[in-house]
Amino acid sequence: MKALQLFVFDMAGTTVNEANLVYKTLCHAFIIAGFTELELEDVLEYGAGKEKLQATRDILATVFPQAPDQSGTAERVHARFRELLAEAYATSPVTAFPGSEDFLAKLRAAGIKVALNTGYDRPTAELLLSKMGWSAGVEYDVLVTATDVNRGRPHPDMILLAMEQTGINDPALVAKVGDSAIDILEGKNAGCGFTAGVTTGAQTAKQLWRAEPDAVVDELAALLTASHLMADLQKQSNGSL
Repeated sequence: MKALQLFVFDMAGTTVNEANLVYKTLCHAFIIAGFTELELEDVLEYGAGKEKLQATRDILATVFPQAPDQSGTAERVHARFRELLAEAYATSPVTAFPGSEDFLAKLRAAGIKVALNTGYDRPTAELLLSKMGWSAGVEYDVLVTATDVNRGRPHPDMILLAMEQTGINDPALVAKVGDSAIDILEGKNAGCGFTAGVTTGAQTAKQLWRAEPDAVVDELAALLTASHLMADLQKQSNGSL
């Protein structure tokens, strides 16, 4: 594996601890719309990690394929979801997962760029970062959101934009880390040299391994002991890790 120069981390469920509030809220929006049989597990299985309108469409098409007016229904559920989520995030605590700030700081101290990417729109992502007290140039280098690109996950567009913004030309020098299989697929589609899943968010280790990542861990800091990664980072940081 080539020496990594950029880590791209998902936000909610990976670096941002919001207790799956986004998916609970999306499930609630469906139930309000009359889809009372929907379970949170369905939302996590078919919607995790995706741009949220696309997630709404995919959940509707997969779980309720016989529902009429799929497009119009998805738009209405999504609009209600955005209203509910804004209300929820305005009052709910949002924190970093324990150890994640230290891990990101170690990467940046080793000269490795840190990007955050997300299926949220930019205003929502910036709200979360503000509530956490994170800012560009301190905890991370760049933020890329679903509304900054034409195509969301599993397409590689957000990773490619993060590479452009950090001056990284070779995807083999990039690592992608997230809490859903679609994060891992996004990394593979970008040609990332390392992909990993973390079980702190939307999906289980079994679900994450389906996407065939290089590693699955229970917390971000555990990536330091992932196969091939530890020695590589140690060399880059002259042992400071």
